[in-house]
Amino acid sequence: MIGGGVNGAGIARDAAGRGAKVLLLEARDLASGTSSASTKLVHGGLRYLEYREFALVREALHERERLLAIAPHVVRPMRFVLPYTPGLRPRWMLRLGLFLYDHLAGLSRLPGTRSIDLRRHVAGRALDPALRHGFEYSDGWVDDARLVVLNALDAAERGAVIRTRTPMLSARREGGLWAVETPSGTQLGRALVNAGGPGADDVSRLAGEKPPFAMRRVRGSHIVVRKLFDHDDAYIFQLPDTRICFAIPYERDFTLIGTTDRDHSGALSDVSAAEDEVSYLCAAASRYFTNPVTAQDVVWSYAGVRALVDEGSGRPEAATRGYRISLSEPGEGAPLLGVWGGKITSYRHVAEVAVDRLASRLPALSGPRWTGQVSLPGGDFPPDGQAELIAALAADYPFLSVIDATRIARAYGTRARYWLGAARDWAELGHAFGAGLSEAEVAYLRREEWAQSAEDVLWRRSKLGLHLSTEQRADVACWIERNTI
Repeated sequence: MIGGGVNGAGIARDAAGRGAKVLLLEARDLASGTSSASTKLVHGGLRYLEYREFALVREALHERERLLAIAPHVVRPMRFVLPYTPGLRPRWMLRLGLFLYDHLAGLSRLPGTRSIDLRRHVAGRALDPALRHGFEYSDGWVDDARLVVLNALDAAERGAVIRTRTPMLSARREGGLWAVETPSGTQLGRALVNAGGPGADDVSRLAGEKPPFAMRRVRGSHIVVRKLFDHDDAYIFQLPDTRICFAIPYERDFTLIGTTDRDHSGALSDVSAAEDEVSYLCAAASRYFTNPVTAQDVVWSYAGVRALVDEGSGRPEAATRGYRISLSEPGEGAPLLGVWGGKITSYRHVAEVAVDRLASRLPALSGPRWTGQVSLPGGDFPPDGQAELIAALAADYPFLSVIDATRIARAYGTRARYWLGAARDWAELGHAFGAGLSEAEVAYLRREEWAQSAEDVLWRRSKLGLHLSTEQRADVACWIERNTI
C-alpha cells in the first residue's frame, strides 16, 4: 500500500479487517498532504448538483450518514446558512437544489432544509443588513487528519504495519510478487495498491507503469481568521464568478474560510496559499459579513492539492470529484490497483470497492464487507452521545475545563482515558505546554499515532498550533527532540 492519506488508510483498514497482511508506506506523515488540507466537511457537495453529478452526491450523502455513525467523535452534524443574493442564482433555483439535496440523502438523521428570515435568524446578525432571505440545511464537519489516523490505527490493530517517513523509491514485478524498494530495503507483496493521491501518477511511473487516467492537480486554499460570529452554524456564500465559499466556525476561537480552485503545477512537497488566493477569500467573505476581512486578519493559511480525474473540463471547479479504480489485467502478473480522484466523504466506500476488486485476485481477502458497521477507534458511542461523553470526562477528570474536555472528547472519543489514565490533576499528566496540551498526550501521540515532530502533533493530530504562542510551539519541538523513542 503506497500512500498514507485517507484513501490509503481506509483501504489498509478494510483489507486488514478482511484477513490480508497489509504494509502501508507513507513518504511523510499520515495525512500530511491533501487529507489534512480539506475544508473539513463531510458532505454531498451541494454545488456538484449544478454539474449533474447526481450519483456522486447521492453516494457522498449516504456515506455522510455512515461516518456520523462510526466516527461520532471526529464527525458531527453542522447547519449551513445560504443567504439569497439578488442578481446571482434565483431563489427558486436554490430552493429546488436544496430540495433535491435532501431527497438524494434519503432517510437521514439530520434535519432538512428550511427557509429563514436573516433579519430574525441568529446567523443574520453578522451579515450585511441588506441580506434578508436565505436557507438553512444540514451537512457534517470532520477533523480530516484525525479521520486518517483513526483508520490507520484500526488497520494496525487488525495486523497492518504502518510505516511513515518511508518513501517508495521504485517497484517491479518479480516472481509473481511486487518488490518495492525503500530506503530501508526491499519489501515484497502479492499486490501493490497505489493510493498516492495527487502523486498517484508519479507512483505509477516509479512502478514502471503508465498512469491509466490523466490527472488534474487542483489547489484549494483556505484562510483562518479570528471568529467572525458567535454561533455554531456555518455559512455557504455564492460569488459572482459562480463559485461558492464557506465560512465555518473553527477551533472555538476562529473562522475557517475557503476554498479556491486553481490548477497546480508546482511541487507537491511545497503547497501553500498564494497571495492572490488569500485576497480572493478575504474579498469573498467581505461581500457578506458586516465587518470586512483583510489579509492582516489572517492568522493561518493552508492549501492542499486535490487529485482529480481530468475529463477535459475547462474550469478547475468543474472537474469531477468522482473517482476511478484501476486494476491490472491477470496476464500482467502481480496485481496493481490504483485509486484516482475522489473526495474525503467517500473514502470508506472507495476503500470498500477497491478491496472488493482486489479480492477477485487475492484469496486472502475472503471476509465480507464490514467497515460501514464498525466504529473507528474511540467512536463506540451513540451518534448523538457526544455531549454525554464530554460530561463524563469532565466528571471523571474535574481538573479539565469544559473547553479541554470538549477538545479531548472530540479528538479521542472513548479512548481519551488511554492517556488520561488515573490522573487526578494536571501535574500527573507531566509537563504542560499550554492550551491543555500535556506531556502525557504528546507521548501517547508519539507512541500510538505515529507522530514524530511538533508539526505532526500541533497541526495534524490536533490544531493546537493555533492556540499556542511561538515560544510554546518551540517548547513542544524541544521536548520531542529531547525525548526520543
